[in-house]
Amino acid sequence: MGTVSTEVPGGSQPNSPTPAQTFYDEVGGAETFHKITARFYKEVAADEVLKPLYPEEDLGPAERRLRMFLEQYWGGPRTYSDERGHPRLRMRHHPFTIGPIERDAWLRCMHTAIASIDSATLDDVHRRALTDYMEMAANSMMNSMI
Repeated sequence: MGTVSTEVPGGSQPNSPTPAQTFYDEVGGAETFHKITARFYKEVAADEVLKPLYPEEDLGPAERRLRMFLEQYWGGPRTYSDERGHPRLRMRHHPFTIGPIERDAWLRCMHTAIASIDSATLDDVHRRALTDYMEMAANSMMNSMI
């Protein structure tokens, strides 16, 4: 199974005269990632496969962790690492059985969340990059074939 990279796509190059805008900046920053994660967890709360996997009754803390991770990954604030250290995504998800059914449910919720963002904010190129990443991440979290 692969690991999830924590390198920031679209980040500025060292010693460049003007830093390039990050993916995070290009898609509207915190507001966009807040909308994605809020919609995602609204879907999770209603999903009979996923909801039981979340130990917290209140999904707010999980939403905040995912939002911080995604913001950092895509070039935003480093709050996730500042508060939680290295992401270690596979280790953090290991206690949960994640097979094809759970992966597909997670992707269904995430695809709905990404689709909820208007095309002026998330154009086709950025939408595809985000979707491709989520699919790779979901596949890499699988730890069961059941």
